[in-house]
Amino acid sequence: MTLSSPLFWLSTVLPLRSSTQISFRETHFKYLIIFGLSLLFSPKVVIGQEIKKSTSKILMVVSSYGKDAGKSRPGFEMNEFTQAYYIFKDNNIAVEVASPKGGKVESDKYSPNSLYSKRFLGDPTAQSLLDKTLATATLVNESYNAVYVVGGKGAMFDLPVDPSLQEIIAKIYTNNGIVSAVCHGSAAFVNIKVGGEFILKSHKITGFCNSEEEKFGKVWIKELPYLLESKLIERGSIYKKGEDMLPFVIASGNFITGQNPFSTTWVAEEIVKALGIQPKSREQYPDEKSMLLVKRVLNGEQKWALEELRNNKETFDIQLIGAYGYFGLMNANDEEKKLKESLSIIELVSDFFFNENYQMERAIAHNKLGNKSKAKTLLEDLIKKNLLTEKAQNLLSTINL
Repeated sequence: MTLSSPLFWLSTVLPLRSSTQISFRETHFKYLIIFGLSLLFSPKVVIGQEIKKSTSKILMVVSSYGKDAGKSRPGFEMNEFTQAYYIFKDNNIAVEVASPKGGKVESDKYSPNSLYSKRFLGDPTAQSLLDKTLATATLVNESYNAVYVVGGKGAMFDLPVDPSLQEIIAKIYTNNGIVSAVCHGSAAFVNIKVGGEFILKSHKITGFCNSEEEKFGKVWIKELPYLLESKLIERGSIYKKGEDMLPFVIASGNFITGQNPFSTTWVAEEIVKALGIQPKSREQYPDEKSMLLVKRVLNGEQKWALEELRNNKETFDIQLIGAYGYFGLMNANDEEKKLKESLSIIELVSDFFFNENYQMERAIAHNKLGNKSKAKTLLEDLIKKNLLTEKAQNLLSTINL
């Protein structure tokens, strides 16, 4: 488990032992399947970054703020970089990578075990782009078809106050280029004005929402200069969001923004489409596929989801699905609808993955919902297995059938 892995976002409140709504230019899509792969192409050579020929060029921006893999200061999210980068690369879009200071940048700690991380760790060219990022001050006279701002809490500290980045983004915006970001990356836009007005004004925008920050951002929340959702609203945007930690992307005018780390591939493929390119087909990653399954469960497709897991279990991240349900139970606040939704998710994986903490929360939820017999069975099973015995016995003593 690592700080930047999708499972970590949920496991900050989960004692794990092992490992859409999409609104696009006023059109709502229920599901979107994304994720691909990307690299660099354009006829010029920039210091440290060789770019081969391509018709479209995108600037990927990462924070320079990170230190000690996120321990001393938060950096950027590696997953939000690699997932988007490889989509751009595999669709033959030229890529340059910039940061406020230039040079080597540090991400928060991330899992090396995902397919996209393994590809990156075996890709010296991609690694060199982060070892030799271009300083934004050297790029103010360059032209790009799009900018994509990588999230991570570091983006909240240095990107909004970088005058060169503001100039670059304002130029792309004015030239009708694509202005995009995922998660905390939307913070890069909050201080940019064109014609005396904030460029965010009247645009539908998303980014890491306040409830996600409060639930998953506890390490740095007191250090943040502001909550992103609140600042985006303050700047005149029409803030939109989906369910916490599920994919959500919205496009409005020049903007394409994603709410959280699980939105990364959706954003990247919408950028590709906006550049006039049909994204190449690809296999979904297990974490991506798992979050889409959760979305469908929340839309009432429990039966389909169970059959899908039974037939294709190896293509999903079972622990991630269970963690999402567990997290939901922990934060349901006795609301019947939330309890039922979260219970339906965690019980999807109960036949495939056992965790005593999950089972305890299932028992508690069933008890709250009046399913006393089911709660009793789950608690007696824990006692039989000699797991969480005291807690199970205490709850069992309160259940009267």
